[in-house]
Amino acid sequence: MKKISVAVVGYGNIGRYTLEALVETPDFEVAGIVRRRGAEDCPKELAGYKVVKDIRELGHVDVAILSVPSRSVEAYAKDILPLGINTVDSFDIHTQVPSLRRMLNEVAQQSGAVSVISAGWDPGSDSVVRALLESMAPKGLTDTNFGPGRSMGHSVAVRAIEGVKDALSVTIPLGTGIHRRMVYVELEDGADFDRVEKAIKNDPYFVHDETHVQQVSSVKDLNDVGHGVNLVRKGVSGKTHNQLFEFNMKINNPALTGQILVAVARATMRLQPGCYTMIEIPVVDLLPGDRETWVQRLV
Repeated sequence: MKKISVAVVGYGNIGRYTLEALVETPDFEVAGIVRRRGAEDCPKELAGYKVVKDIRELGHVDVAILSVPSRSVEAYAKDILPLGINTVDSFDIHTQVPSLRRMLNEVAQQSGAVSVISAGWDPGSDSVVRALLESMAPKGLTDTNFGPGRSMGHSVAVRAIEGVKDALSVTIPLGTGIHRRMVYVELEDGADFDRVEKAIKNDPYFVHDETHVQQVSSVKDLNDVGHGVNLVRKGVSGKTHNQLFEFNMKINNPALTGQILVAVARATMRLQPGCYTMIEIPVVDLLPGDRETWVQRLV
């Protein structure tokens, strides 16, 4: 079996767990790791891997898994897709997904490559669940309740604010898809807490939710990568009311994101050039091997 050659671009929390998932996946081979600092001050667990600053230094790569902050995804994808390399990312700013999809679709088609965006667990695998539940009850309401747990995207957004040394954003579900954001910040010396608090509350990640910001002496002492979701749809099948479906999971946030990115990287090899989200991909294409085997096993 010819293995899929993959590069992990970015080596933060998601990058680390993505590499762990790849090591356990027999149909992939790791071409290398792309870091802004390259091999400089390289973590010891990357010994034995080629570590570079630019993906062009790796030679042949089929797919690049973009383990970078959401706000960096567009730039990385626009740089890598023209090389004929597929890209997968976990872009999580829900309101910006359609515009990013349109933009990268043009780049991908011109390059003869595939981009799958927002391939985490939400947006991502939860999106697939929502689509399935809506097909089962076309009329009705779906509530997505996150947490309680750490939001990686929100935490990264706060860390990017000037004056913030470290940050943790915890999502608290209030029910019916409404959430409270509890943000804990460790500030740089001399940073103005009021200014930081205002910047957080005005950030697109937080502006639509009830947000509370608290200064702490050590974010590390509070950090927990656990998260979860409760997805509920109540609706109508045909003319029959009171259909109720519920989906729950409690997870290690970056580990699940990394695993989904690997599954979607596999699916890119089976798609025509263009940009996709997970609801546009046949679920069976996320799995290794041939479809016939999975039909026999799962149907």
